[in-house]
Amino acid sequence: MKKTIVIAAMMLFSLCGFAQTAKSIYNRYSEAEKVSTVYISPAMFKLMGSIPAFELVDEDVNITPIINSLEGMYIISSENPEVSREMRRDIEKMVSKGEYELLMEAKDDGDRVKMFTRTAAGIVKSFVMLAVSDEECTFIMFDGSIDQKKFAQVISSIES
Repeated sequence: MKKTIVIAAMMLFSLCGFAQTAKSIYNRYSEAEKVSTVYISPAMFKLMGSIPAFELVDEDVNITPIINSLEGMYIISSENPEVSREMRRDIEKMVSKGEYELLMEAKDDGDRVKMFTRTAAGIVKSFVMLAVSDEECTFIMFDGSIDQKKFAQVISSIES
């Protein structure tokens, strides 16, 4: 299931967004023991967006415009059970403030994945994925300004 989560996350890499609180969560947990982190800056997304016709594998979906609209990405993965529990509480607190809408939840043998978006006026401003198991927690968050129709098109191409 963990590999499925990582694959789904990387597919969604081209889609979504992160809020200001992602930076504080990232800063709080990035130096903890048994925690892996990745930050991708707006400059990197601009560099990636300059690649013409960047498409999803086996799909006729050009994701270059979506990549150009991304402003940052945070990934935090913890194998430290104590940190994982705290991180999960912080992330769930962040998404429960009413700004995020649950898109999907999947459960399998104690593993859970939840995906959320924060939208405004037909624009996806933020995407959050939280994957947890008994002792692990993975948090992926993207920030940007993605047209909701383009976002839906990419999501539906991944689900097919």
